[in-house]
Amino acid sequence: MDAYSRRLLVVYLTFDPPSYRSCMMALRECVWRYGRFPQTLVVDGGPDFRSIYFEALLAYYSCTKVSRPWAKPRYGSVCERLFGTANTQFVHTLTGNTQITKQVRQVTKSVDPKHHAIWTLGDLYRYLTAWAYDVYDTAPHPALDMSPREAFRMGMAQAGERSHCAIDYDETFRFFSLPTTPKGTAQVEPGRGVKINYVYYWSDEFRPATIEHTQLPVGYDPFDIGTAFAFVKSRWVKCISEYYLQFKGHSERELLLATTELRKRRQEHTKHASITAKRLAEFLASAEAHEALLTQRLQDAELQDVFAQMGGMSSQQTNESPLQAPDEGGSDQQPPEKEEDVYADLEIYEEYQS
Repeated sequence: MDAYSRRLLVVYLTFDPPSYRSCMMALRECVWRYGRFPQTLVVDGGPDFRSIYFEALLAYYSCTKVSRPWAKPRYGSVCERLFGTANTQFVHTLTGNTQITKQVRQVTKSVDPKHHAIWTLGDLYRYLTAWAYDVYDTAPHPALDMSPREAFRMGMAQAGERSHCAIDYDETFRFFSLPTTPKGTAQVEPGRGVKINYVYYWSDEFRPATIEHTQLPVGYDPFDIGTAFAFVKSRWVKCISEYYLQFKGHSERELLLATTELRKRRQEHTKHASITAKRLAEFLASAEAHEALLTQRLQDAELQDVFAQMGGMSSQQTNESPLQAPDEGGSDQQPPEKEEDVYADLEIYEEYQS
């Protein structure tokens, strides 16, 4: 949210608890919508805002982080007021809202919100963005005597566009916004690749002897642990995980839940059981994992509908691969011409039989 104009810059909705993954998606969507990074971010004392990943990303793009004082709710009054506005104007008007649960004695079976839950995450995100970007953005704000959109445009006109601060939503920005290991690098082991979160990732760029046993900057997609990226010879290359079929499409949070569950079950038999990629792959494919991780898998499936509606994620998926640069020509690009068949006019003879 922009504190000056009260404009709601980015909306992101997920089932997951607050984490650096939500911060990554919000900042990505902000760059895609406005083509720039915030100059100053005011955050609370949550652990997701104190992570090394979040600090490094803000430092790389020269963004100043300001932390709200503890036990001082008035410092966040601008953002907290928006939550109340969203509840009264949008959330409380939906079927299945929990406003009636404030008076427990009035909750009967016929009006219990649990029996009226009809909204999916994707549908809720679609209408929430419509309210935020169209309804709230164009309605007059009592503190401004104008709409947040008009105040934002007026502020941009007075302070200047500052085109030199623009950031392209390209593969460079996407790679720098990816999370990495605590060290930021990973060692290339011969024949196995780099190890990230118990899993080895391999690329043919690791074959030269000069690359082996070296530390390379790495990054991984928290919503698809089947792939990772490594910076080799001044460019980012895509790496495939071992047991790719079992890991493809699974999120990092699901992997962490599986690791915790597997470690708990291993402790019942031996105290020295190590977590390996093979055990994780076998556990993810088992019926026990399906029961333990079913909730998270359903939440990740609902999150894909949200990604399909986000501008940054949809533009990334239109490319043939994550390593391909975005098209500069837009929709004017013509499809490739078909190659001419030089054998089309040749005469066809019958098969020779002796």
